[in-house]
Amino acid sequence: MTRRPNILLITSDMQRADCFGRFEKRGVRAPHVEMLAEAGTRFSSCITPSPICMPARASILTGLLPLTHGLYDNGIDLSPEMSDRGFAGTLGRAGYRTGFIGKAHFSTFETFKPTGSPECRFSSANYPEDWTGPYGGFDHVELMTVGHLHRKRAPERPPHGQHYERWFWSRAEGDRPFEMHTTSMSPETGAANTWDSALPEAWHTSTWTADRAIDFLSKQDGDTPFCAWVSFPDPHQPYSPPDPWHRMYDPDEVTIPEHRTMDLERRPWWHRAALEGEPQIKDARLANHRKTVSRVPPQTDEQLRHMTANYFGMISLVDHNVGRILNALADQGLKEDTLIIYTSDHGEFLGDHGLYLKGPMLYDSLLRVGLVMSGPGIPAGQVVDAPVSTMDLPATFYDIAGVEAPMPLQSESLLPVMKDGKGRAAAYNEWSLQAVRCGVALDLRTVRTTTHRLTLELGSNEGEMYDLVNDPDEMDNIYADPAHSEIRQHLEELIRNRPGEVLENLPEAVGIY
Repeated sequence: MTRRPNILLITSDMQRADCFGRFEKRGVRAPHVEMLAEAGTRFSSCITPSPICMPARASILTGLLPLTHGLYDNGIDLSPEMSDRGFAGTLGRAGYRTGFIGKAHFSTFETFKPTGSPECRFSSANYPEDWTGPYGGFDHVELMTVGHLHRKRAPERPPHGQHYERWFWSRAEGDRPFEMHTTSMSPETGAANTWDSALPEAWHTSTWTADRAIDFLSKQDGDTPFCAWVSFPDPHQPYSPPDPWHRMYDPDEVTIPEHRTMDLERRPWWHRAALEGEPQIKDARLANHRKTVSRVPPQTDEQLRHMTANYFGMISLVDHNVGRILNALADQGLKEDTLIIYTSDHGEFLGDHGLYLKGPMLYDSLLRVGLVMSGPGIPAGQVVDAPVSTMDLPATFYDIAGVEAPMPLQSESLLPVMKDGKGRAAAYNEWSLQAVRCGVALDLRTVRTTTHRLTLELGSNEGEMYDLVNDPDEMDNIYADPAHSEIRQHLEELIRNRPGEVLENLPEAVGIY
């Protein structure tokens, strides 16, 4: 290979690390990701820099922690100046063709007023049907404004929405596509956000994302390198895979957590405040939303099994479409010259500790994501156990492309890590929550090493700490245990010496999510 390699970043949404394939313990079948891992390198301790979508995605784009790039919580837009200095804009200026397909979430959908962003529900109508960018530093984009097909709220209707929504409503006259999606093909168990959708597979968001990615690849000439981010919106809830994917896993056979009841007595104060406290929100509508929608009620084992089986099915559907993309890459004669990465923005509780979705309870099920990398110069069959971050991808791209970073980064190239197996001393995660997020304002900082996880709430100066070697399920909070004071002090020092600047004037929220 004489020219700079292509870069193909494929991400899922809310996929736990232990559900990335048969090489992990949950038994999820993902043969195409498994083949990528066999042909390349798998990072077993990859940590997201944020436990929620927007900050995590902005960190992947920029190579910066949330309190440095400024998108520190959902509902806050990444500034155009910052996104332009992300890896897409940087590689584009260096001669790469850049494209984004799928769920971006660099800016807010549910805003208080129009923001002008193509992802804003109000402003999306101002973008013509033939608009394809630029956006987020990418020259060519094909977007969905939300990405998740809910049951009580239909996708945005034209002229609102973006490429997927307009395509979705063009499939049939009237409400038929949405009616099929909300119809269950099987008896329902009452599991939260869970049913077996009757929507045809061909109309699903994951299928559309792969279709458009394949079209983008078909337009590459092999002479000019490309950098593409293909972003699947699944397996994020609702857990409603189409047929046959909701039949792929028998609910009676899936693994559910051993510890699946809330155990708040073992936890720091903010766990109970976020899960049971009266929301500290003046807006009555938002306060009620947090109590009735954001807090998933306890699930029976039957319900949890149904939820888990459908979650696994959605992962396998994504993997099926990953395979379609990889086949298209090979058919175009591009695979040998392409660095391929598969990862996710963050994890999901999926019943751990009686919790669901995501929140300020920063267990490993939320923090740890899979990361697989394959392509030219990537060692085959290697597993790296050292802590790394999805934030490290931009520095890796610049390294492999021979491009200078446009600004000081907290991102560290993974190429040296693959050579000597030595990654970060710790991976960082941070989340500054407004009260509208979970009912209580919090300032959370986390470090995760190969052996321990420490989270501090800076407002109250309280925390939690777990020994991940001897207590992998994070049952015993040893934060106040004198026997572990030395490691606690070490981890607190890492938080105090967090790399990079923290913005003094953080941007205001423009919406909710």
